[in-house]
Amino acid sequence: MRNYILTFAPVLLSATLSAQGVFSNKTQTVLEQVIQDYPNHFYNIKGEMISQAMQTARYRSTLQLPGSSSSIITLSTSAGLAGSGWACTVLETGSFETAKSRFAEIYSQLSNSIITSSNQKTFILTGQYEVPAEDRKSTHVVFSLLPGVGDMKNLKVDLSLQLEEEAWKIVLNVQDGKEQPQGAMTSN
Repeated sequence: MRNYILTFAPVLLSATLSAQGVFSNKTQTVLEQVIQDYPNHFYNIKGEMISQAMQTARYRSTLQLPGSSSSIITLSTSAGLAGSGWACTVLETGSFETAKSRFAEIYSQLSNSIITSSNQKTFILTGQYEVPAEDRKSTHVVFSLLPGVGDMKNLKVDLSLQLEEEAWKIVLNVQDGKEQPQGAMTSN
């Protein structure tokens, strides 16, 4: 009887969470698909080539967050900067309040969500939120996958809100993160 309970407890928990929709939203679903392809350097979600210069190539992504304007995959083979990244421009607006609200909404959709990798390991996406302020040029929330093991150890998810040429821009990045700190960052 004990083995029966231990066998079905995870199944029941998973079914309960899915039925409640706690961790299920379109933003999280797209991000999970992107993260699942991270070990393949985003090969399975790579669309047409946009540009190529020296040892870096940029491609359109076949996955994009709902309502976003673009998603780009960057692959670099240069000796010191070899790596890959996926970047999605979620919003560009002249209104700081609109950008601040959408930034908080995306953070809440992603924070503590459960991500299943391509090899069926389960991770929790975690990062420290910081409230954006209009007098700062940028705010970043750097997420990590916990536990950080295997291929996913170096993966970082970065949600940023930044002022660029009089417009507020929200970008979600998934990339190799060997050099990035976890948490929230701001700059003036």
